[in-house]
Amino acid sequence: MLFEVWAPDAGRVALQWAGDRSGEPPVPLERDPDRPTWWRAEATARDGDRYAFRLDGGPPRPDPRAARLPDGPGGPGAVVEHARFPWRHPWPGRPLPGAVLYELHIGTFTPEGTFDAAAARLGHLADLGITHVSLMPVCPFPGRHGWGYDGIAPWAVHEPYGGPDGLKRFVDAAHGHGLGVVLDVVHNHLGPSGNHLPEFGPYFTDTHHTPWGAAVNLDAPGSDEVRDYLIGSALGWLRHYRIDGLRLDAVHALHDDRAQHFLAELSATVDALAAQLRRPLFLIAESDRNDPRTTTPRASGGLGLHGQWNDDFHHALHTALTGESHGYYADFARAPLTALAKTLTAGFFHDGTHSSFRGRRHGAPLDLRTTPPHRLLAYAQTHDQIGNRAHGDRLTATLSPGLLACAAALVLCSPFTPMLFMGEEWGARTPWQYFTDHPDPELAEAVRAGRRREFAAQEGAAAAPDTHLGADWPDPQDPATRDRCVLNWTEPTTEPHAALLSWHRTLLSLRRTHPALTDPDPSHTHVTHVTHVTHVAHDEDARWLLLRRGPLHLAVNLAPPGTIAAIPVASPDATGMTGTTGTTGFRALAGWPGPCLPEGDGVLRVGGESAVVVEAVGVGAGVERGAG
Repeated sequence: MLFEVWAPDAGRVALQWAGDRSGEPPVPLERDPDRPTWWRAEATARDGDRYAFRLDGGPPRPDPRAARLPDGPGGPGAVVEHARFPWRHPWPGRPLPGAVLYELHIGTFTPEGTFDAAAARLGHLADLGITHVSLMPVCPFPGRHGWGYDGIAPWAVHEPYGGPDGLKRFVDAAHGHGLGVVLDVVHNHLGPSGNHLPEFGPYFTDTHHTPWGAAVNLDAPGSDEVRDYLIGSALGWLRHYRIDGLRLDAVHALHDDRAQHFLAELSATVDALAAQLRRPLFLIAESDRNDPRTTTPRASGGLGLHGQWNDDFHHALHTALTGESHGYYADFARAPLTALAKTLTAGFFHDGTHSSFRGRRHGAPLDLRTTPPHRLLAYAQTHDQIGNRAHGDRLTATLSPGLLACAAALVLCSPFTPMLFMGEEWGARTPWQYFTDHPDPELAEAVRAGRRREFAAQEGAAAAPDTHLGADWPDPQDPATRDRCVLNWTEPTTEPHAALLSWHRTLLSLRRTHPALTDPDPSHTHVTHVTHVTHVAHDEDARWLLLRRGPLHLAVNLAPPGTIAAIPVASPDATGMTGTTGTTGFRALAGWPGPCLPEGDGVLRVGGESAVVVEAVGVGAGVERGAG
């Protein structure tokens, strides 16, 4: 077996056996004659054998490309023979267009917190109508429990979850249910605990900085190998673990001044692998830049990523539902339904407009005529938007079942690729709080203090030991914090959770069976304004919005119970309203708390905190009048 490692500044490198082979002598590596900064040696080894590298006689360090770290970060690696795994389900792949994602954290999806326990619940997601499970990071991190964004080994799998074979069993089980798998990967930084990469080479640079310290070296001397290191990791997930797509964490923190941006290089390589494997593969960015180039094809000067999270949609929806107006919600909260209407039809809210949160203009216009709407992900909740609140409170903590139902309808009937956060489908009441398990007491205290500062900033004050501020904030290091976040699987059988689960199933069934809900043509998405002939219909004061996608009409009334919104969905006269012709009828498809139809005047009368989906049928269904 070939062992090799990049160590450009080392004078000597040796392979040090560990575990059952710890008594065997080290194996010296020699410089690769074709790659002088690489070292290599052939040695007899089999799956599971443990090993490390020693540089210039120093302490043993894990292989930066180790696929398994049985003892966690900093410990020796173990050989993984990927070809040995007995895959059961052939898989042709499942592309991003038409997808519905479900963000899932292995450590809290079940009490056991393992791949195998999570796999046993995949039938629930398939029955719900999910197409792809989106896993939060699974690379090794300190301790047993954590979010996973402080991982230190981007080629390996967290051992307490089940290690490499556990992840393969999970993916194989998902594919057996017809579910694709997306994996969240972190290329913008690595966690501090057990991170020995700087001893091997210039993996980091002081040229740029991130909120987490020195930036990953993508453009300084030695960056060719660092880029190859990250791209090799990405290709490994897609090839060896049969992952269908990758979610790239915080790509705005990938600082790269080279002519070809790292993301463009990555997307080109992934597209080439997709062609080689003959199955669709995709990359989804988390980016706060509102930059259309992120998903613009490389041939047109973009980075060529296949999708990106759209926080603007979330912020508009969140403010419309909750009325919150602090921090980055401020601009959306001035007229939340108008902001929501803009994102539904234009993609970005901040498209060159002033952002008060940033104190400057932000974003650029996104042309949905050339960028298919499925490239934007829409969501009401994510791990970030819940977990970065001091108490990790979901929308369930403050919203009625009716408003949760309205949120679901707007997400699942939007023109974008929808995503749910685990448990959202039944209105889970378990919080999602920030938790860690750092064995290093100094690092644990630093993380604890850092989170208090962040929460204090959100509260508009500074945390201090002699104040009551934050006295009830959860301690990330307390095991009870993680335990509170574990989903309660008895909830879906009780009300109102069972009704919300049924509502999500209904909406997802509509999305599967009505092509208008996955139509890639943005001109078929309309939101009608009550006084202007545009593609939007909403009333800011009355708090209702009408979204029309082809013959389907979604009406939501966010006003309190007891109020009735009169929402025009048909205009048989020639008033210039956008609507359907007078010979068109309607069919009720779904409704919370129940379906209803327009009355004779073409008006839907929808109660407060309710949502209705109707379909225009008959001659002229979906024809616009006066939209010239």
